[in-house]
Amino acid sequence: MLNKSFPLDAKSVSRLTSRGLPLERLKEQIDESIDMFLELSFAQGVKIIKKRGYFYFDTKYVKLSDAEFCIVDIETNGSNLEKHQIIEIAALKIKNGKIIDSFESLVKTKRINPIISELTGIYPDDTKDAPELAPVMYAFKEFLGDAVFVAHDVKFDYNFISGSLEKVGLESLLNRSLCTLALAQRSIVSYRYSLGYLNDTFALNPNPSHHRAMSDVVTTYGLFTMSLDNIEESLNNVEDLIKFSKEAPRLKRPKFDPFLEKKEEENLEEVAGEKEL
Repeated sequence: MLNKSFPLDAKSVSRLTSRGLPLERLKEQIDESIDMFLELSFAQGVKIIKKRGYFYFDTKYVKLSDAEFCIVDIETNGSNLEKHQIIEIAALKIKNGKIIDSFESLVKTKRINPIISELTGIYPDDTKDAPELAPVMYAFKEFLGDAVFVAHDVKFDYNFISGSLEKVGLESLLNRSLCTLALAQRSIVSYRYSLGYLNDTFALNPNPSHHRAMSDVVTTYGLFTMSLDNIEESLNNVEDLIKFSKEAPRLKRPKFDPFLEKKEEENLEEVAGEKEL
């Protein structure tokens, strides 16, 4: 997922992920020198390399076992970036299926909608000793580096964080991204794909606290690893995985909710037991 400030058009971005972008096409779309463009892109989280005269995202050549994935979740006090802000952010950095680092912080705020407080359990007083948005964003940007940005329904988290970075004077994100919702739809059979439902079904997180950032990150980590284990296709690199998450056929969902069926069976058993008495 690349933001609108990235100078290359969609076709050129596609070539960076696959057969390579020629120098001439790259020069047509950038104002600065090639070296400056590559440095600026890397500073914003995406590394572009040159091989055999063509340019590629380095993720085209990074094996899944060597790649760093950063699983992220945020809680906000509203959905409008202009009016609202992040109130909690958490992330786990993953390599070869293992957690190698973590990041977690509340963010100071004076206003949280009571409905959001009820949902998350986060109240303004809980954030009074937390750092302001700027230092949290600076620290998170350093933590993220050029890792692949992973989240459940990734568009919201990615765009809100990217916009928050701009709010505090940093450049927006360019990191390659991966959506675990889309990945799960292509690798796991489920009646629904909300994070809470998937956790209830597959026990991804033994101690969930839904709508708290780190708890949701841990659940997403479990979903991510489970999805990778279920993929039968041969994926050679990170770009293969990203492509699979977007283009592979979605698995057929069950016609009925197994949780409802189980509940109905339990109710019937309960009624039968009462009749016996």
